[in-house]
Amino acid sequence: MCKHFFRGLRSALTLALMLVVVPAGAQTSEQTLKEIERYRAALADGNPAELWEARGEDLWKQARGPRMVALDKCDLGLGAGIVNGAYAVLPKYFADADRVMDLESRLVYCMVNLQGFTAEQAKKDPFGGPNKKSDIEALVAFVTAASRGMKMNVTASHPKEQEYYELGKKMFFHRGGPHDFSCANCHGADNQRIRLQDLPNLLKQPAAQSAYTSWPAYRVSQGELRSFQWRLFDCFRQQRFPELIFTSDASVALTMFLAKNANGGVLSAPSIKR
Repeated sequence: MCKHFFRGLRSALTLALMLVVVPAGAQTSEQTLKEIERYRAALADGNPAELWEARGEDLWKQARGPRMVALDKCDLGLGAGIVNGAYAVLPKYFADADRVMDLESRLVYCMVNLQGFTAEQAKKDPFGGPNKKSDIEALVAFVTAASRGMKMNVTASHPKEQEYYELGKKMFFHRGGPHDFSCANCHGADNQRIRLQDLPNLLKQPAAQSAYTSWPAYRVSQGELRSFQWRLFDCFRQQRFPELIFTSDASVALTMFLAKNANGGVLSAPSIKR
């Protein structure tokens, strides 16, 4: 734990120095993007996501819940207890639940059906904050890390997987809310940016691969690891849409659309972002 702490501290100091020596007002947009990439590279060696991964591994192996059972019997899509490569094939259809599930919804399912938690208990505090830590986000970090370096391979061959993909596609293009916005407004065209952040065109495979495979990610600006469910939740918030319910069919459908578009991309998550 001390090693992780000092590596994270070193990374934070590196970032602070870079921000001091590169005055924002003197940079062009291209230079700014280059500096952002430089600090990401500097931080990557001491990615604090490692702390979430370690806590998630502990949670995976602990006997927990009313039944005092560990999650190492949970089938994430490749067989009971197999985590290596599991994230690369999700979302997918699970016959035992008769539902298409992403990683977060499958973890909730196992916490309920294996460990005996109620659905409300399993879904409590899905996103961490200053005064609380999310068990789900830690478990997501652990499972995702076990697929690092592997290629996305979401098949969408089952009829329900195809149904979810098409629903997710409709959601991506659906315009609504007070600003008449859709996901495609930000992520359906090339060379768009909001403030200093490039907006990848998620309809094109190279951009979709690069974007999707880097989540979940540790957010430097928030000091938290964020899951892909959180990423969608925050996008809905920024669009001023109604709150996206955690692990809902809608959230999984949109994830299915984006994940399949990223097929062939090499997973680098949990990564580190601004």
